[in-house]
Amino acid sequence: MNRRARRELGDFLRSRRERITPADVGLPAGPRRRTPGLRREEVAQLAFLSTEYYTRLEQARAHHPSLEVLTQLARALRLSDPERDHLHHLAGAPPLPPPGPSREVRQSLIDLLHRLPGAAAIVISATYEVIAWNALAAALMEDFSALPRRDRNLLRRAFLGPHRHGRCLYGLSDADAFTRTSAQHLRAAAARYPTDPEVTGLVQELLAGSAEFAHIWAAHDIAARPTPCKTFAHPLVGPISVNCDVLDIADRDQQLLIYTAPPGTPSEEALRLLSVVGTQRMGVPG
Repeated sequence: MNRRARRELGDFLRSRRERITPADVGLPAGPRRRTPGLRREEVAQLAFLSTEYYTRLEQARAHHPSLEVLTQLARALRLSDPERDHLHHLAGAPPLPPPGPSREVRQSLIDLLHRLPGAAAIVISATYEVIAWNALAAALMEDFSALPRRDRNLLRRAFLGPHRHGRCLYGLSDADAFTRTSAQHLRAAAARYPTDPEVTGLVQELLAGSAEFAHIWAAHDIAARPTPCKTFAHPLVGPISVNCDVLDIADRDQQLLIYTAPPGTPSEEALRLLSVVGTQRMGVPG
């Protein structure tokens, strides 16, 4: 790192330190402070560094902090993902890709799900695990809260669940396209996370348990978008035809799927009924 880069790094660390109050990190405020935010020794304590070394970083006197040090600083200073990446670039050590797909859903997305009362919406991870949903999605598809985490994976449900023996997952009209597309997306995810044990384990489980999945996997195809329109054969209210809009959550490698029925159609009425009935499926199998 040259002198200018070290100075930029020091200025960034100081600016992040000064925006955090002791209360933010569970420290007592103590006597009157001369500067806003945390003291250098407090950041050093939170990052498991010596005060002398952290001071050298802020004063542009330290060279090439390690990845471990940068990780500890990002955690201590409560950096956002973009700020963490910026810290790494300033230090001349571009961040490593995450080891596995993120399952953490931003609170703003969760709030959005619940502000869509007329739409069924879910968030899926890069491996097709349903990691967030609203009440209408649970009524339309199944009550995901009643399932253990492993059974919330749509790939596992489609290829290894009870739906595989002549039954379509949620009665989807495009079940064949869904299974093919989801398997192809998993291939792309496996390339992005080659060392993640959950990803590799899911692939091996599907290869061992589903000849259909193994056939799709062997083709090495990479899929595009899912079908924009589909029909759910709901066991309580009958067929529901919906539009499917997919929004990429690029920074988390997730997707938000929103199912809406055209206004004035029987499907819209069916969704409205489901919003009232909820997940009271009266023993209907998932």
